[in-house]
Amino acid sequence: MAKPLYLSTTLPYVNAEPHLGFALEIVQADIYTRYRRLVGVEVFFSTGTDEHGQKIFQRAQEEGKEPQAYVDEYAAKFRALKESLGLSGDIHFIRTTDARHVNAAQEIWRRCLAKGDIYKKKYKGLYCVGDEMFLKESDLVNGRCPNHPTMEPLEIEEENYFFRLSAYQKLLEEYLSRERVIVPEWRRQEALNFVRAELEDFSISREKSRLSWGVPVPGDENQVMYVWFDALTNYISTLGWPDEGGDFKKFWTDGETWQFAGKDQVRFQSIMWQAMLLSAGIKNTDRIFYHGFITSGGRKMSKSVGNVTDPLAIQKEYGTDALRYFLARHVHPFEDSDVTIERFKEAYNADLANGLGNLVSRIMALAEKYLPGPIARPEAHGFPKKYSEAITAYEFNKALDVVWEKIQKLDKKIVDAEPFKLVKTDEEGGRALLTELATELYQIMRLLNPFMPQTSKVIEEAILANKKPKNLFPRKE
Repeated sequence: MAKPLYLSTTLPYVNAEPHLGFALEIVQADIYTRYRRLVGVEVFFSTGTDEHGQKIFQRAQEEGKEPQAYVDEYAAKFRALKESLGLSGDIHFIRTTDARHVNAAQEIWRRCLAKGDIYKKKYKGLYCVGDEMFLKESDLVNGRCPNHPTMEPLEIEEENYFFRLSAYQKLLEEYLSRERVIVPEWRRQEALNFVRAELEDFSISREKSRLSWGVPVPGDENQVMYVWFDALTNYISTLGWPDEGGDFKKFWTDGETWQFAGKDQVRFQSIMWQAMLLSAGIKNTDRIFYHGFITSGGRKMSKSVGNVTDPLAIQKEYGTDALRYFLARHVHPFEDSDVTIERFKEAYNADLANGLGNLVSRIMALAEKYLPGPIARPEAHGFPKKYSEAITAYEFNKALDVVWEKIQKLDKKIVDAEPFKLVKTDEEGGRALLTELATELYQIMRLLNPFMPQTSKVIEEAILANKKPKNLFPRKE
């Protein structure tokens, strides 16, 4: 029997509206969750919001709001993605302002401190507010953070607590040397090379006089936790840790732990977070999948750059499953992908309106007219090997290629066999052909389930009721 699976996304900052980049990550994670459940695996699926730090404090001030009121408002918008993106109904949602999370963040601090991995020192350096981190000279590109080229780094000098990342060089090398601990492989090599280049300890607190919006450091009323040290703890606080029984034992200690993250998160998720776990005596994450960026005009889609696309606007015009389909098939799982509304519309009309939607209408219109009743529910015989292997490798685009090959073959079968003619000259043969077509459509419906759950449900209900459904994907002019 397969182990229970814990699967999580990163937590987006609530300093702006949800954008397409995060929609990509959470839809990918939801697809994987749904697939693993279909093959009999119990999954704990988690997401949430990162609500502390300098950026959020500044945005709250700019909008004339108290930080808590500000994050409450934006957290509600991210929580609403559950409906607008068609996410699994039992998805868990953790906020870093939740009391249970604050308790967990303070407990992991205490454990790392007790291990001797936290110390205090004065520090001066360049600070990127966008990434909420200090930068080394080697990090800079044209004097700025490569992730936030429009933001001028701030020179800051203060006394902070530091985490002894350097003490975990050997253990991190051993961890990162395991195959598939990071997917894709070149991201694992990237992390390994970073660790081998010699690790530096990193600041894990900020002076409360400069930044009051954060988790208080245990035992020091003048400091708050660095937002990353706080936020990374969400992966276990959502499971009820520091209670080491219950969901934490079932899904983290005894299960498989997988995270989904963007390619700019490698240093945080696979190095900082893993060192924190080692220090606290907690099992490391089993695997982290890193996706590429969604770009617009060749630049990373970013709130700070101001070139974001609103996923909710696309969803409202084209539908939830159309958005999920595009993100899964037309955005590369590992590489950057440039996305425009024109490209989305082209894929929608070609693949969904003229493709899947038209196929369902043709088959079910004929079945409703000529079959005496619904076909018997076809037996489930697992999934095609090529399809399963693609999803397991996080190649969601290739899995949908398998589905669309079946759609095209079924469409060609209709063209070649002409059931609309056959049923008039050979009623028995025509009905047998229509039963065959509806059965094959049912199998396609099963393959669509992880990717397009609402569409899959409509097709299944139509087949089992022997009724042509409403137009699934009206063509957009």
